[in-house]
Amino acid sequence: MAVTTVRQVELQVGGRTLAFETGLLAQQADGSVVVRYGDSVVLVTATASRQPREGIDFLPLTCDYEERMYAAGKIPGGFFKREGRPGESAILSARLMDRPIRPLFPKGLRNDVQVIATVLSTDQANDPAILAVNGASAALMLSGLPFGGPVGAVRVGLIDGRFVLNPTLRQIEEESDLDLVVAGTADAIIMVEAGAGEVPEETVLEAFDLAHQEIRRIVEIQHRLVELAGKPPRPVTIVPDPDPELVAAVREVALPLVREALTRPEKLAREAALEETEQVVTARLLEQAPDRFAGREAEIGPAVEQVIKEEVRRRILEEGVRPDGRGPRDIRPLYIAVGILPRAHGSGLFQRGQTQVLTSCTLGTGEDEQILDNLGILERKRFMHHYVFPPFSVGEVRPLRGPGRREIGHGALAERALEWVIPGEDVFPYTIRLVSEVLESNGSTSMASVCGSTLALMDAGVPIKAAVGGIAMGLVTAGEHAAVLTDIIGMEDAMGDMDFKVAGTRDGITALQMDMKIRGISRELLARALAQAREARLVILDRMAEVLPAPRTTLSPYAPRILTIEIHPDKIREVIGPGGKVINKITAETGAKIDIEQDGRIHVASPDEAAARRAIQMIEDIVREVKVGEIYLGRVTRLMNFGAFVEVLPGKEGLVHISELGDGRVERVEDVVKVGDELLVRVKEIDNLGRINLTRRGVEGGPEVPAGAGATGDRPRGEGRGGPGGGRGRRRRRGGRGGGQGGGPGGGPGGGRPGGGPGGRGAGSGAGRSSGRTAAGRPAGGPRSGEGSPPA
Repeated sequence: MAVTTVRQVELQVGGRTLAFETGLLAQQADGSVVVRYGDSVVLVTATASRQPREGIDFLPLTCDYEERMYAAGKIPGGFFKREGRPGESAILSARLMDRPIRPLFPKGLRNDVQVIATVLSTDQANDPAILAVNGASAALMLSGLPFGGPVGAVRVGLIDGRFVLNPTLRQIEEESDLDLVVAGTADAIIMVEAGAGEVPEETVLEAFDLAHQEIRRIVEIQHRLVELAGKPPRPVTIVPDPDPELVAAVREVALPLVREALTRPEKLAREAALEETEQVVTARLLEQAPDRFAGREAEIGPAVEQVIKEEVRRRILEEGVRPDGRGPRDIRPLYIAVGILPRAHGSGLFQRGQTQVLTSCTLGTGEDEQILDNLGILERKRFMHHYVFPPFSVGEVRPLRGPGRREIGHGALAERALEWVIPGEDVFPYTIRLVSEVLESNGSTSMASVCGSTLALMDAGVPIKAAVGGIAMGLVTAGEHAAVLTDIIGMEDAMGDMDFKVAGTRDGITALQMDMKIRGISRELLARALAQAREARLVILDRMAEVLPAPRTTLSPYAPRILTIEIHPDKIREVIGPGGKVINKITAETGAKIDIEQDGRIHVASPDEAAARRAIQMIEDIVREVKVGEIYLGRVTRLMNFGAFVEVLPGKEGLVHISELGDGRVERVEDVVKVGDELLVRVKEIDNLGRINLTRRGVEGGPEVPAGAGATGDRPRGEGRGGPGGGRGRRRRRGGRGGGQGGGPGGGPGGGRPGGGPGGRGAGSGAGRSSGRTAAGRPAGGPRSGEGSPPA
């Protein structure tokens, strides 16, 4: 075994030690580093192939994030008890590694590069994903590969109005109004990923400043590590840019054709004209100078692409004209509709130019929550957003597989943008699933899915706090000149320098995602981009409000009705019964689904509201205490010589002594009652042993009441119980947006959150929900829209 020299550098970040160590583990990789922060430990390796891959025009970089369950002292679930394919959280962490390092490789590198982060230990406080990003940079710096780093990454939280550097996972979930991950070099920010609780743009910019200060320190410590243990530069083949002489010849022929193609605002027509340009240019060059260009056909294509890119960028910077004819701040035409899927619980169609997304909302019960089996601190998830990008959306043909990394990433971004306005479980006890189907794509589909999801949620009657809109911003730079673009299309994304997605409400930002193709962006340009994004977001929210100004006040008739009651936790076992006998009986008799929380909350769900209320009544009867003086309609269960036993509430029997069976003398019990008879009885006393003594004296002509119900001293069933929307105003994670007492849509009488009105704000009666949709709550006809017809 070779003698190894372990090298380590460390610094304090957020009050804890961030350490980089190399020289002990995985020494056959080109670069290897162990990153420690608290008790979280991640091994990151970087390896590259010896030869470049032929026939490709991109960097073949792969980043993998491997979660090992032993890192948290867990054994994987499932039959095989072994880690399988990466889950969504691991894929999102892998994307977090990839995005800041990809733009720092040479443009012409074609060697396969693989960066693998393996989580060896997690204290479930310090996020291993942040360590993986820093470790990816350090491993590449140590490897000798041509990499323009280092890159540093930190997380910034906002708790009680103060920034917190690298907050714990628990703080992020329960206390922080901001979850901001920033990565960059010593000079500029390269990547941003954030969720926020309607945080103002100015506050976000301040968080960027704090993050970049710490990033510079992390970059400096990586330079020290390279000085101690870095490998010499490794020779690799870099594919050169197209021959300048060839580009000049191509430009002379192609430029008039490119300019004509760029006057076509429609995507498919423009793309067809540009594709034809390459064919025409190739044919003309071979015709003009066959000796010079014969055999160089493969080089002409990249040269034409370079000319197209140069012209697109020149027109934007010098003329302020974009490929589809818009100005830098212009938004594409909008078409918005809701309620277009008759059986979905809610649906919204959002179209921006040639980007079209249809989102459906489905409401479920607690049984429908997603169970998470990963290294995170959350075990269940009640709000989900799934993004689907079929090939027909861009006019292509390809096999249908499961969701790819891009689909998972876009779905998570929209979910992050919306989760801050989703009502807490105490306010709206439903599991919520959104599915965004991309039907047409020409850029910014993830932000269109945010808008479509907001529409679907409001159409479904989910009392969200506020509507959320999203917009994608772009950037084109040349020296000191820069143009910030609002609502970028696919061509501007591909040929520009930035893709900056911003989602939020009227009051602030709820999500950010920024990726750069250059070495970073200045603070001044970030501020410009955020200001333009807010301007566009408000326009979009206004247009959405024209179609549906507030969440509907009724649920779809096809959505389950969930009613919630609270019992003392000690009573839970009585509701469940031995071996589940009692709860199974309730379910069998009513058909309702029953979900019991440890704190005593019970959610009862059924498509039939009457069945749900019947189940609620049965549960209330089980847990209600028998009180002296109350009158009950009970059922005779046993006869004895000395009296009759009567069940006054489920599982609660009392004795009517023979002397209490009537006003006169009774010789034999069976002369008066028999098993199965229903009797009106009054509770005479409850002794020290909890035994119930009943009497019929004076109640023979008493008021007739429902079985098992008290005739006196009881409020009517269901009063003040609240349907969907009832709650106790608990603090909700990420901003603590709970509801007041009483109901949102469908709540019982209560004054905290009204049943109607925009988002259930202010005070109101919280009137109960009808089982169907009212004419005012949901139109019986087709979709409502703000436009007469979709744009051509």
